[in-house]
Amino acid sequence: MNVTIIHENDDWLPSLRDALDRHGVPFDEWFVHEGHFDVLDAPPDGVFFNRMSASSHTRGHTSSVSHTRQILAWLRRHGRRVVNGLPAFELEMSKVRQYQALAAAGVRVPATRAVAGGADALIEAASDVPPPFVTKHNRGGKGLGVQLFNTHDAFAAYARSDDFIPSPDHITLLQQYIEAAEPQITRCEFVGGTLVYALTADTREGFELCPAEACRTEETCTIDGDNSLFDLRTELPARLVAQYERFLAAEHIDVAGVEFIEDVEGRCWTYDVNGTTNYNPEIESAAEQSAWDAVAQFLGQELQVAA
Repeated sequence: MNVTIIHENDDWLPSLRDALDRHGVPFDEWFVHEGHFDVLDAPPDGVFFNRMSASSHTRGHTSSVSHTRQILAWLRRHGRRVVNGLPAFELEMSKVRQYQALAAAGVRVPATRAVAGGADALIEAASDVPPPFVTKHNRGGKGLGVQLFNTHDAFAAYARSDDFIPSPDHITLLQQYIEAAEPQITRCEFVGGTLVYALTADTREGFELCPAEACRTEETCTIDGDNSLFDLRTELPARLVAQYERFLAAEHIDVAGVEFIEDVEGRCWTYDVNGTTNYNPEIESAAEQSAWDAVAQFLGQELQVAA
């Protein structure tokens, strides 16, 4: 039996492939873009690792999310072990669902309003939302759709302009702006429900903050061409980590990066759960731990259980 990696972005796989090879975990890959499966047949035995990204449409893979949803339902019906299976996938594809699940676990999240419709619907929905506020795509990815507005007039102009890009699911979020104590976010990396390490990412240049080696350029990974955007964080609020662990277990999320902001009063606000999290080589070196190795070991253990 093999681990089968379900994905749509080959650029994100080299480090995972290397880790699986290092740990002797047999694997194959299922690139979900165009293709087919026989819905009345049984899936092959083995363990499946879902790496389908909410941002797949930005790479021209507009059908990948919908097709993966059907594949995961098929695998679930036949009792196959899927790491980050259908429940985790549905949270990955909807920040509305994420925020509800996080709040149910006792995690503090920003006030958020979900809006369907065009400019008129957006402007009406925002009319009693106190500025400043931010917009986000409900089906996020790469920080796309994140904009800050200090006035309702500025938002109305944006909503009616050609600059407005709708979420791929056509649900736009209006969210409370959190004034951060420092211009950074913290991402906590979990594998198998256990914290591996945490990192900070500098937000002064925006929120497209993928730490993956394949995403890095001199422009996107430095401030003023000098310092790295990412740093290892060694101290975390223990209560928050425990809340995340309970949340991930309750929602059947095996591998994820969970992101939060600390405000000027020291409160932590959680705003994203990324089930297709990638890892930064420099951070892994500083942490003296490899999340990719942790993923490979976890998949190997799940494969042994399934055998």
